[in-house]
Amino acid sequence: MALDALLSRCRAWKHRHLLGMKDLSKEDILRVLSVAEACDSLRDEHPLKGRRLFNFFVEPSTRTKTSFALAARRLGGEVIDFSPSASSLTKGESLKDTARTIESMGVTFTVIRHGASGAPHFLSRLVESSVINAGDGANEHPTQALLDLLTMKMRLGRVTGLKVALVGDIAHSRVARSNLWALKKLGNDVTLVGPPTLVPRDLDAAITSDLDRALPRQDVVMMLRLQLERMQSGLFPSAAEYVRFFGLTRERVAALKKGAIIMHPGPMNRGLEISAEAADHPRSVVLHQVANGVLVRMAVLLLLSQVAR
Repeated sequence: MALDALLSRCRAWKHRHLLGMKDLSKEDILRVLSVAEACDSLRDEHPLKGRRLFNFFVEPSTRTKTSFALAARRLGGEVIDFSPSASSLTKGESLKDTARTIESMGVTFTVIRHGASGAPHFLSRLVESSVINAGDGANEHPTQALLDLLTMKMRLGRVTGLKVALVGDIAHSRVARSNLWALKKLGNDVTLVGPPTLVPRDLDAAITSDLDRALPRQDVVMMLRLQLERMQSGLFPSAAEYVRFFGLTRERVAALKKGAIIMHPGPMNRGLEISAEAADHPRSVVLHQVANGVLVRMAVLLLLSQVAR
């Protein structure tokens, strides 16, 4: 697709920031996916030349941080990477002052990952750049949900009318929340599967602790990482018990319906929530998710560039 035609798809975009899936309409979500698919055909086009992206990651990241950098560079933008351990945050500088310092260098986009839920929202009220939430506590991770949807669309041909199971540590998963809200807005049937201690009861979805009963009905099975670093002890008896009831084993893969796909946002705890056989199975689209992350983040940057200050 020619760049002019692609940018014309972006001009209806009205959001200055991307803070969460709760803020987006069904039409917004479909627009991101449409632009992301078109980004795959861009070659030697630099619509973001002269614009800078600040990768402000206070929590660790491999896939998200790298793909935002690749997305910006593919579009001709510049990237400023942030290392918390080598920054003035270690000297007591506030989130606000760190961001404003970097922004004074002419930043157009601030991509933030932070352990505190609401940090991107707080930052968006203080800075002039467009703020993109790359994960805030256990709240949201909107670009992950968008790349997951793009992967479903590419593999299954649609993002509506699907049966999707989100399996595992729902309580601590910002990925689960963003996916749940996005999937529901698009008219999908979502089931949350996990031990009662890890599945909040206030989310708008069916809930079950019986993975074996739920699996054969699903078009998509998304396994979620057990976020041990955010947990208190005692939420499940043992790793062996977790695998027995909620791990995606080779036997459970065999029970999936024809055409169903296996997803995981990464990083994977192989042998815990997902077996090596399941992770590497032909039904697994984990590496496709990673590749689609670059396209989705290119689309987000292009869309936000239409309203960026």
